[in-house]
Amino acid sequence: MGRNFFVGGNWKCNGITEEVKKIVNVLNAAADVPPKEKLEVVISPPFVFLPHVKSSLRQDFSLAAQNAWVRKGGAFTGEISAEMLVDLGIPWVILGHSERRLLLKESNEFVAEKVAYALSQGLKVIVCIGETLEQRESGQALIVVAEQLKAISGKVSDWGNIVLAYEPVWAIGTGKVATPAQAQEVHADLRKWLKSHINPKVAETVRIIYGGSVTSANCIELAGQPDVDGFLVGGASLKPEFIDILKASLVKK
Repeated sequence: MGRNFFVGGNWKCNGITEEVKKIVNVLNAAADVPPKEKLEVVISPPFVFLPHVKSSLRQDFSLAAQNAWVRKGGAFTGEISAEMLVDLGIPWVILGHSERRLLLKESNEFVAEKVAYALSQGLKVIVCIGETLEQRESGQALIVVAEQLKAISGKVSDWGNIVLAYEPVWAIGTGKVATPAQAQEVHADLRKWLKSHINPKVAETVRIIYGGSVTSANCIELAGQPDVDGFLVGGASLKPEFIDILKASLVKK
C-alpha cells in the first residue's frame, strides 16, 4: 500500500508580517510542485499568522498550528485550544516537538494526552518523537522512541489522522543530520513496533517522516529510504530551497 509523501514546514517562532508575506509569495509562485495526490504539504506558521497565511496561501497546501492545549480552553493564560484551531479552519497541529519536551518539560504522558484530545476535537496531528545525543550515544535511541510511542498508544485507538515525525534532538537546528541509514533504521523499527503493538494495517499505513536539519542537499537521499515518508522541515522551510525539498518526493515510485 502506498503512503502519500508528506512535507511539513515548521516556521517555529520566526517571522514578522513582511517576512511572512515574502515566504507565502515564494510558496505560491512555486511551479512543478507534485500534486496533492502524490505530495501533502502542511505549513506551520506562528499562531498569530495563521489567519493571514490561511487567506493567502495556495489552496493545495494545508496549515498546521505549532501546539494546542491538552484540554478545552479556560483559565490557561497563553494557551491555544484545539477548539479554537477547529473554529479557524486549521486542520493540523504539531505536538510533542522536542523543543517543548525539553524546554517546557512536556512528558511522554502529557504529550499523549494532548494528542488524544486534539484528535477527539477533529484535528489531525503531527506528533514528534526522538532521542537526545546522549541517549543515542548510550545505545538507547530505539528504547526512547518506543517509550514515546507507547505513551501515545495508551491514549489513542485510531491512528488514521496521525503522522509520526522522527526528529533526533541532536540533529535539530545543529546542522547535523542523521545519515539515511540511521533514519531508515529508526523508521523501520518504529514500523515494526506499530505492527507488534498496534496492528499490521496501522504499521503499513501510518506515515513516518524525518525531521532534523533537512535541506535541499540531503533531502533526495533521505527521501529514497523505503520507510521515510517525508519530512518535517525547520529552518529550510523559511527559504526558497524548501521548494526543492518538496520536489524530493518525486524519488518515490
